[in-house]
Amino acid sequence: MGKVVLVTGVARHLGARFVRVIRAEPDVDLVVGVDIQPPPYDLEQSPSEGPDGHLADYVFARADIRRPAIARVIAEHSVDTVVHMNVSATPLGSGGRGAVKETNVIGTMQLLGACQKAPTVQRLVVKSSTSVYGSASRDPAVFSERMQPRALPSGGFAKDAVEVEGYVRGFGRRRPDVAVCVLRFANIIGPGADTPLTEYFSLPLLPTVLGYDPRLQFVHEDDAVEVLRLASLAARRGTTNSGTFNVAGEGVLLLSQCARRLGRPTVPVLLPAISWVAGLVRQTRIADFSPEQIRLLTHGRVVDVTQLHETFGYRPRRTTPEAFAAFAEACAAGLLPPERLTAVTDRLAGLLPPAGGRSRTLEQGTLELDLR
Repeated sequence: MGKVVLVTGVARHLGARFVRVIRAEPDVDLVVGVDIQPPPYDLEQSPSEGPDGHLADYVFARADIRRPAIARVIAEHSVDTVVHMNVSATPLGSGGRGAVKETNVIGTMQLLGACQKAPTVQRLVVKSSTSVYGSASRDPAVFSERMQPRALPSGGFAKDAVEVEGYVRGFGRRRPDVAVCVLRFANIIGPGADTPLTEYFSLPLLPTVLGYDPRLQFVHEDDAVEVLRLASLAARRGTTNSGTFNVAGEGVLLLSQCARRLGRPTVPVLLPAISWVAGLVRQTRIADFSPEQIRLLTHGRVVDVTQLHETFGYRPRRTTPEAFAAFAEACAAGLLPPERLTAVTDRLAGLLPPAGGRSRTLEQGTLELDLR
């Protein structure tokens, strides 16, 4: 008998994509999708089939993971692999921040309690985030999985992720027979990604913190789904897919480079005033500009992915710049053509004095930029 995989969060874009992919695995017989509402995608007829035409059965169980009913779902279908993807920074539907935290933290606790009581469960995969490392001025240049943040996140999704991982570690101690894999994803991006950061990059003008140009990492949604697939399957010979793994595309991008590639002007704001700007953006409901996102856009964050490469034998197919390029291509055009914005930036950079040299004096006294 093949695997029975339970996937939470299937009403979201990434969860639905993972269901389509895992159904094509030859050793998977049944996929059980769980969420509080039916997904807006047709998952019954998956466009992906295995090389031999295999397509596992799929059933949707409308259940709230915050409720004990999730235990009945696991027992009813004799689930052996649980992929917990319902840890998110954004609400589903009209729910607010309170509902998100309840689903992330209370839902995870209830799900882990159900898994602990289910003797059939053999593997647990949890979608987490590199936000557990936080963002601070004295952070190391690159975080590895063994490093701890200098200060634990004080609120928002980052704190939820820290609490979720704590409960997962406790579950691992109580059920050492279960293979537990925690995947810390960098900012997931792509044509279909819907996250607070993609909402920020969709603004016509990008508020930034004056004097800061943070380093950012991204992972394309295709690579995120592939890593989830690999984590859900049996480990390669000589390795184990248990543990905690950073997942990100190679390379980094500066925030200023992201803005130029989108063709969006930046609006530098003094650090004390950025919270006011963020509150204004949130009130207009254009984007969820949270305090943790402000810290990210101030100090940035970069992680090491060596352990992912060595354990899974997989390198994300798209680098950070390539993943962002795929997102930018699908995004609405910015106010300024990217090539024009880059040319203007280069002209400004050319006017700066060389290191150790004197300032250059403009003959005209002013610089006129043609942004037409």
